[in-house]
Amino acid sequence: MNLPTWITVGRIALTPLVAWLPFMHSATLRGLAFVLYLVVAISDHYDGKLARERNEVTNLGRLLDPLADKIFLLATFIPMYMLQAPRGEWLTRWLPRVAESSGYPFATWHFGTVALPWWVLCIVLGREAAMTWFRYAANKRGVVISALGPGKAKATFQYIWVGAAYFWFAFRTWVEEHGFTSPAWDQLALSAGTIGTVSMVVAVILTVWSFAIYVRRYGSVLR
Repeated sequence: MNLPTWITVGRIALTPLVAWLPFMHSATLRGLAFVLYLVVAISDHYDGKLARERNEVTNLGRLLDPLADKIFLLATFIPMYMLQAPRGEWLTRWLPRVAESSGYPFATWHFGTVALPWWVLCIVLGREAAMTWFRYAANKRGVVISALGPGKAKATFQYIWVGAAYFWFAFRTWVEEHGFTSPAWDQLALSAGTIGTVSMVVAVILTVWSFAIYVRRYGSVLR
């Protein structure tokens, strides 16, 4: 295997830690989860770029890269939902122990407290599942569906959204552990929550819009 493929394998290997650490009620471990999230997210950009620049694009790399993306998406959205879901929401009843400890919705400047409802989770994960099937079906018919601008923008805002959530988990836990209360800490918390909320809204809009564009442009392949 070449270097870009090893980077992709490293992303897959780190993903379980990124998913597990937010459930540990420790500012240090949640801070580590945020750092590992940044490492995986940044490497996601550079492994493909490096493979193209070094002319090391391989079939294994083409297989592992989208697989790593989907695993990482699922691995980050599960702890996000379980820690930010509205209290008493029906989906949390499947996991009552986690539901009891939920309580990390975004605190924002102008929107109050913003939780992560189940339907947002369904839109994001449902779109990714549909696009995976769509690309597979098109590929069987000899058509390669390339990434489009709105899809890339969706991914960017999605990364910002998840990163803000992971930072928020670590920062709020750190403040709780040390008992800090000051306007400066409040402003930082509200800023992180506002960034997370705005990027979530934009990411969801782009999720629906980009999928509609893909269907309109490539839907004839399935007929």
